[in-house]
Amino acid sequence: MGYIESIREMIGNSPIILVRPSILILNPQGEILLVQHNNGTWGVPGGLMELGESVEECAIREVEEELGIRIRKLNLYGVFSGKELHTKLRNGHEYYNVVIGYTCTDYEGTVRPDGVEVIDARFFKPGELPEKTDPFIQRKVRENARHIAALLEAR
Repeated sequence: MGYIESIREMIGNSPIILVRPSILILNPQGEILLVQHNNGTWGVPGGLMELGESVEECAIREVEEELGIRIRKLNLYGVFSGKELHTKLRNGHEYYNVVIGYTCTDYEGTVRPDGVEVIDARFFKPGELPEKTDPFIQRKVRENARHIAALLEAR
């Protein structure tokens, strides 16, 4: 049983705070890798930190498990939290995310969704994100278009 499951067993559906490292992965064409989850929504790769893991270790592990690619280098992008990152699942579990965002232009391997947590994964142009992309992700991509372009130039 993982950390989050054991917490849920103790406290039920009460709200908890979760650390969620996420990576904005960019290909050489300036496209952003998005993952599609079972509920049909699209977001950036990442996951939930387990006990004893560093945030970076978690981000790298999640991407490798869910997509089969290896992250070579991460750059801290920002830390995001607050009411807009509140989630309530159908099963009643409620949590507030603390998202630690990274960018990555240095990775290896072929993107292969695991078919369990991620059912699809594709690169999209920043201005052409799928309709069901998480609204927070859509807004951050729009707000940071210049920063995203600069990352590619620095590559």
